[in-house]
Amino acid sequence: MADKKISLNIEGMSCSHCSGMVQKTLEGIDGICNISVDLDGNKAYFETTDDNLVEKAVKEVTEAGYKASKE
Repeated sequence: MADKKISLNIEGMSCSHCSGMVQKTLEGIDGICNISVDLDGNKAYFETTDDNLVEKAVKEVTEAGYKASKE
């Protein structure tokens, strides 16, 4: 099964440290790959084959101090 490309809206990132925290948070979730975080666009992108991991990503990024929502 091919990975689905997911885009999340991320609110609250204001610097490279913030985008790094979002990146690190997403990297800690098994089953998510090809992660990139766009500080200027307030987005995070990743691929996964498991739809349940999208909700987990939103939850964990929110717990890290940023407001995340699926686009």
